[in-house]
Amino acid sequence: MMKAWLLALASLAAQAQPVPVPVPDTLAQRALACTGCHGKEGRAAPDGYYPRLAGKPAGYLYNQLLNFRDGRRDYGLMSELIAPLSDAYLRELAGHFASLDLPYPPPQKPALPAPELARAEALIRNGDAARKLPACTACHGERLTGSQPAIPGLLGLSRDYLNGQLGAWRSGQRRAQAPDCMAQIAKALTEGEINAVTQFLAGRPLPADPHPAPALAAPAPLRCGGLQP
Repeated sequence: MMKAWLLALASLAAQAQPVPVPVPDTLAQRALACTGCHGKEGRAAPDGYYPRLAGKPAGYLYNQLLNFRDGRRDYGLMSELIAPLSDAYLRELAGHFASLDLPYPPPQKPALPAPELARAEALIRNGDAARKLPACTACHGERLTGSQPAIPGLLGLSRDYLNGQLGAWRSGQRRAQAPDCMAQIAKALTEGEINAVTQFLAGRPLPADPHPAPALAAPAPLRCGGLQP
């Protein structure tokens, strides 16, 4: 009797166990590994040091994944995560995040006086011919939202992230496929100019259409590696 009762109790306990829910083997499910740092669905995390992935040109995202995997960009966690992944899979992952269309965060209020911000905007829109500095808009678009297929937007990013990336290019910690035009540009900027430019960009609201331009309006002013995906 006791044995039968114990068997019945065990049967009821087994029936009470929740049925495992199968995890779908989809690219979106696998991409969740990225969102712990980059934020839900590739929307930038609030700490400001991890950039937004959603909606950036697929060619740009693909190039950055290659740069991390192949040692041109230095961040151990990223490099280890994607080290075993093939070019084809990285291209697929880049396409996934590029296809996402999510709202942007509000701009950060600049801490610089208006004249300094005006000088930063002039540098962004006109460059400095005497120092062979092209305008940011020549590649990143008049709306600064990037250009297809491989140039990112500069708006909707935090001041900390923008400062960190320009500093990494100046120091050689961040590199791109040769010729590395952004390293050349970052090294030509002063620290004060970098601070002013990043404050202007981080404080700029997104235009009504925040998507990358379909193509460069004119040939790039410098030879840049990785402009083709």
